[in-house]
Amino acid sequence: MKRLSVLPQQCILLMTCLLMALEAVPIDIDKTKVKGEGHVEGEKVESPDTGLYYDEYLRQVIDVLETDKHFREKLQTADIEEIKSGKLSRELDLVSHHVRTRLDELKRQEVARLRMLIKAKMDSVQDTGIDHQALLKQFEHLNHQNPDTFEPKDLDMLIKAATSDLENYDKTRHEEFKKYEMMKEHERREYLKTLDEEKRQREESKFEEMKKKHGDHPKVHHPGSKDQLKEVWEEADGLDPNEFDPKTFFKLHDVNNDGFLDEQELEALFTKELEKVYDPKNEEDDMVEMEEERLRMREHVMNEVDINKDRLVTLEEFLRATEKKEFLEPDSWETLDQQQLFTEEELKEFESHISQQEDELRKKAEDLQKQKEELQRQHDQLQAQKQELQQVVKQMEQKKLQQGNPPAGPAGELKFQPPGEHKVGDAPKHPAGGDQPLPPGHVQEPAARTDQVHP
Repeated sequence: MKRLSVLPQQCILLMTCLLMALEAVPIDIDKTKVKGEGHVEGEKVESPDTGLYYDEYLRQVIDVLETDKHFREKLQTADIEEIKSGKLSRELDLVSHHVRTRLDELKRQEVARLRMLIKAKMDSVQDTGIDHQALLKQFEHLNHQNPDTFEPKDLDMLIKAATSDLENYDKTRHEEFKKYEMMKEHERREYLKTLDEEKRQREESKFEEMKKKHGDHPKVHHPGSKDQLKEVWEEADGLDPNEFDPKTFFKLHDVNNDGFLDEQELEALFTKELEKVYDPKNEEDDMVEMEEERLRMREHVMNEVDINKDRLVTLEEFLRATEKKEFLEPDSWETLDQQQLFTEEELKEFESHISQQEDELRKKAEDLQKQKEELQRQHDQLQAQKQELQQVVKQMEQKKLQQGNPPAGPAGELKFQPPGEHKVGDAPKHPAGGDQPLPPGHVQEPAARTDQVHP
């Protein structure tokens, strides 16, 4: 029965991951000889992060598909080519309604997440309208034309995208490490240019001393050789080196008991060798280099042992490798400090690229500074115009006061009336002598007639 695991940096990916539900027949081991607690049967082992930006979506789809009995049965008889070709994806039409509904929900959540990432990225650059549908085309692990339902095409795209991405994962990591090393050297040389001759010589001497100190380490066994595995057997597993048995060793380090040594299980075997060269407490030891060394060791063993190139080591492949001459008499293993990681030409090209980027950033900074200065000039100009207008208004108010005219209100009306002056038609509404209302019951006397003749 087949059973594969979720493996970061591996080309089998999604559907090979789905096979992890099937159990392999265990090999008997005398657990009393092994130090520490072993893997508990039935206990779910958390798979490492694949490093893909859609890792969570990939895992959730796997978990949901595992719950469908029909799909699980098809997986038992499917081979790697059927999985990678997309033939298995068509079986999605036969899964239960509950599974399809859950997959639909996962896809809608993933589309919403991607849209949010797009918006956040675009907002950081410019505040313009965003065509999410067009930008979703850059994500090849789902069908962006149908954002609501999970179809066989989605499963096929997820498998192919993950396969392609993980096949290039190691290559990308090597390229990034090389850039990291060149940047270190570039910064070191730039720093030396800032020093006088005496200080520069001291720094150069210190650099050479640290290199020598880093290279002074115990012999590193060839990864995957008998000497290297026996060292793990004795020091990590606590077993008698004279009783080394490849079959038992394989089962002991198949941590999740799936019948395969995956890439993470292999890398764990090299920890002892790496500790000979790298110590986080030492200034001369770079932990980034240690991880690159671990990657190189794992790739080497995979190339030597993994016959069908599925990036999984079966017991049969492992035992066959132990019968080779290289297993008993391997060539010496060259660590990173014994290799030339880049040439002077590559470093010059890298520095030229950095210089070009710095020039572009400098130009952008200058443009932004000019824009800032122009905005400040316009602001100052507006402030000056505002002050001039305020001064003119103030002078006009003062001039009106000097001419005896009261200052006008916003609508042109007078702000106050001089005593004894009233507007035309603005007759008093109350009796003479005051503007208070008449008390209750009081009768106002008629006004005297001007045309009446008095005796």
